[in-house]
Amino acid sequence: MLTLGLVINPIAGLGGPLGQKGSDHLSAPAAAGEKPRSTERVRRTLSLLKSSGEALRWFAAPGPLGADLLAELGFDHEIPEGLALSGPSTAEDTRRAVAAFEAVGVDLIVFAGGDGTARDVCAVVAGHRPVLGIPAGVKMHSGVFAINPEAAAEIIVELVAAGLVDLRTQEVRDIDEQAFRLGQVRSRYYGDMQVPEVGQFLQRVKDSGREVESLVVAEIADEINERSEPDVLYLLGPGSTTLAVKQALAGEGTLLGVDAVWNNTLVGRDLDEPGILQLLDRFPNAVIILTPIAGQGVLLGRGNQQFSPAVLHRIGREGWMIVATKTKITGLQGQPLLLDTNDPQLDRTLSGYYPVITGYRDSILYPVGRLC
Repeated sequence: MLTLGLVINPIAGLGGPLGQKGSDHLSAPAAAGEKPRSTERVRRTLSLLKSSGEALRWFAAPGPLGADLLAELGFDHEIPEGLALSGPSTAEDTRRAVAAFEAVGVDLIVFAGGDGTARDVCAVVAGHRPVLGIPAGVKMHSGVFAINPEAAAEIIVELVAAGLVDLRTQEVRDIDEQAFRLGQVRSRYYGDMQVPEVGQFLQRVKDSGREVESLVVAEIADEINERSEPDVLYLLGPGSTTLAVKQALAGEGTLLGVDAVWNNTLVGRDLDEPGILQLLDRFPNAVIILTPIAGQGVLLGRGNQQFSPAVLHRIGREGWMIVATKTKITGLQGQPLLLDTNDPQLDRTLSGYYPVITGYRDSILYPVGRLC
């Protein structure tokens, strides 16, 4: 029997659709009324583990931090002695839960959140205790997360089946949210944790140190500028490559936000989901320009959650332009560009082969889809 401890950060991810670059600054009262993204993502993981139920023994943090969802889905579970929740959850509740899981000796600590939650887990967990993150935050640069909720279930199933599951040392990294909102990326290393890995089901650490060749990026920007059409709304996601495109189209733009360009004029800066939908009401003929995260290959669902399922349904898969240097693509070693929109059916619908603009009059055909 595999013994697991589950802790959910119920606030994780709520800052993404709001264009907040993170959720560390949000409190439970401030997030009241927002749909608990992290809980729904853990539900997706647990729903795939029902057939393994008898082989799993669950310990859980109390209430919305884990126990409520396990009870709702019919999983037997225990709340470690001394754990209680008397008010809105805090980071300290996560740390107390992890310490309690350590005390009872679980085999694997499963947590749902982003880099901030990973930091809280890392601050407490012993180096030999394996952990597995279900990605549910806005910032997920650390290497301790499964690539999506279904992949987390695949890893647990393989552990139950006594498969050959590797145990890897992965970094926990986080960025300064305040500086991030100002367009500055200040990444800091917080420690290492042991993470089970099966195939490509584990997210890689975001590659933020590799320089993008300025000439190639400039060529991509020139290509997009040449292809641009009048009376089309261009919605450009975050990233250094797309920033060059923003500057080519409108002369300005934000590095880490979603911007909108109409007829070579910036008509929306650092947009949130409602702001994008309002622009689509005015300019229904729209194109999304995206670039994958270096090292991970995630195209949607990491740092650009403003492109929500509602936005993607409005535009459709024909309204995409994907840009990336060939160095970024070859660094994926054959892994497809990944979708994690928090709508599995939409991810399946949007999967397929897409042209990727890799330079001036230079494109490749590359797969985009879900890992599992």
